[in-house]
Amino acid sequence: MGAEVRILRGDNPYKREVQGKANEPITVAALLDRARALIGAKDLSYSLTEIYDRLECNAPRIAIIGGSPDHPAHILDLETTLRAAARIWQCGGVPFSFSTPVLCDGTAQSHTGMCYSLESRNAIAQMVVNQMEAQAYHGAFVIQGCDKQPLAVVGALAALDRTRRRRGDAPVFATFAPAHVLKGGTIPPDLREEIEAFAAEATRSGHSEIADDLSDALAYVLQCSSNTQFQGVFQRAVNAGLLAHEIRKDFEKRLAVNTCDGKGGICAFNGTGNSSRHVVSALGLVHPALELLTEPPDQARVNAAVDAMFTYCNDPQFSVSEMVRRNIENAVRIHSTTGGSTNLMMHLVAAAIYAGLDFSIHDYDRIRRHTPVPDLFDYSLTAGRTIFELASQCCSGQIRGMETVTYELGRNGVPMQLDAPTATGTSWETRLSDTRNLAANGVTDNPIILARPRRRISGVDVLAGNFFETAVVKISGMPEAQLDEFDGKVSVVVYFENEDEANAELLDVNLHRKLAENTDLNVDELLAIYGCNSGKPADSGLAALSRDELFERMLGDEILKFTVVISGQGPEAFGMPEMFTPMQHINANRHLKRLAMIVTDGRYSGVSYGAAIGHVTPEAMRGGGILYLRTGDLVQANLRARNFILIDRGVLVDNGEKVPYQGDLTVERKSLGEMRLKRIQKRRRIISPTNRMSEVTDASQGVVPRAVVEDNLADADDGVND
Repeated sequence: MGAEVRILRGDNPYKREVQGKANEPITVAALLDRARALIGAKDLSYSLTEIYDRLECNAPRIAIIGGSPDHPAHILDLETTLRAAARIWQCGGVPFSFSTPVLCDGTAQSHTGMCYSLESRNAIAQMVVNQMEAQAYHGAFVIQGCDKQPLAVVGALAALDRTRRRRGDAPVFATFAPAHVLKGGTIPPDLREEIEAFAAEATRSGHSEIADDLSDALAYVLQCSSNTQFQGVFQRAVNAGLLAHEIRKDFEKRLAVNTCDGKGGICAFNGTGNSSRHVVSALGLVHPALELLTEPPDQARVNAAVDAMFTYCNDPQFSVSEMVRRNIENAVRIHSTTGGSTNLMMHLVAAAIYAGLDFSIHDYDRIRRHTPVPDLFDYSLTAGRTIFELASQCCSGQIRGMETVTYELGRNGVPMQLDAPTATGTSWETRLSDTRNLAANGVTDNPIILARPRRRISGVDVLAGNFFETAVVKISGMPEAQLDEFDGKVSVVVYFENEDEANAELLDVNLHRKLAENTDLNVDELLAIYGCNSGKPADSGLAALSRDELFERMLGDEILKFTVVISGQGPEAFGMPEMFTPMQHINANRHLKRLAMIVTDGRYSGVSYGAAIGHVTPEAMRGGGILYLRTGDLVQANLRARNFILIDRGVLVDNGEKVPYQGDLTVERKSLGEMRLKRIQKRRRIISPTNRMSEVTDASQGVVPRAVVEDNLADADDGVND
């Protein structure tokens, strides 16, 4: 290609301004100097004069965008950056490099840092646009990490693309290089033996539930998330007097230092990081040479992606916003079938809005339901079917990652947009025309991508209710028998005003019994719940029991269910932190987890034994119905019917009918709501005023800056990108 490659559209400030041509050549030369020194690119030939000439003549100015090395996914960014820089120069472009801070959700769990996590997505988008505009970069080679960074950069580049094209400048082009997958850790044999010995002692001491929960935790591939699971069980053991604090801390330390591989990468579980990998690939923005790796990419893989980018750098059809817009249906369906993070549903909506689409979770749901998307992803942290194993299968040439998923969805009758553009400079149709190693049956040992669905449903459902407008739940993560335990059942609300209050209580192994003291349900109401949840009327023996005896019987028979409501966690109230820790506390309590669901205006990425219902709108801070619930209210989760209702306790007792509550809680519990709002406002000040989320859409519209939506509306009025 050489130095003859030129960006053909729009303004070139370097043509008329001398300061940039004075400043930038030394930064480019320094980057190429490091490439020659550190990755052995000895054949690179460049000079300040040559760099000047390329800037003057509008050669493609490409920013290599990485993340901060205090995040495990980015600790080896430098090597990939230098490989990309060398190839960009060889192809006739001008390479630059900058990085953004990347908050690690794992590190931010269970402290105030989690309140900044979602906000960091919008902040990264702003930073990327700022730098791309200030330095007049044409395109980007993005080293994709996890958490909020991937979709933040997608959104930034898509929005910038639209802005530039509106003013007549060249389209923004990009290719994404996801960080390799971090192999799961291994519990040292001696530590495993010690934990198993402690579990046996717990059983002998009459605490078999602690032993059982430890056995569950030991079955998982060691990841940062499983450390939280261990932590919860260990804390319960300390509280019960079974485990000394010093031994607990020793266990935690030895688990922690054996969790992460020194080369970093994206954790091997199918959380936000790898869901981002799947979704950005589905948006067409990842070259297959870089999609799923077990090691940082070598020069040949980087070259393949960079070379392809130079074939479409002048083609508006391959601009970032067009890639997102034309691949959005593919991304929805691939996110659904791969059973990815619920967070990603919100981030995908955000990316679509940044790209100029009028989009919400209802559009996501419409695409997913137009043709039901089957579950083609048999991922398991207990059976060794991790994303690291999937990457190994791809690297060995058995299958082809999201190309295989796209192919198998098509074979199962799901319409895929095969004419959409991708980072190879070609369409999906062209990519799939090469059928070598394309089918899922290329893997015979422990397959993760399937040819035949393991279930006819997948993904995240949108719920409606009579005390909220929208919420989301991943019922596809619940086996049918497990779903039957909660679907249609009446449950008792256990209300927490915030996550801190919830975490303080949920570690109590006897919490479900203490609830008998904290609710005002009487015998008649309990008997009515019994009839609804068991499908048969209470017999005379049950009716003769005292309230406490009946409560205990219904707990033991798992007929009495609870809905743990965690309020005050929405974007404006507290930054919409992830509710991973309370979910893990419930999952770590063998008895409570079989009784409890979670409802929150916070967010979450996975599932619990009972349904995890999140992203509730309107949030409590905006006066949503979740603000006014209280412990003892009765709700019904009609999960298959996709609704969740507050029911009328009086009607339930009078005739056994589950009738939606018809009153107005905002009036009836006005003073309660006002007191809670004051506490939310006070608690909000824990977050720095520079990073509180305001002037953003709600979770149903991706929690994006309102200015982005307003800009899209203005474009629609002007007939832009119709």
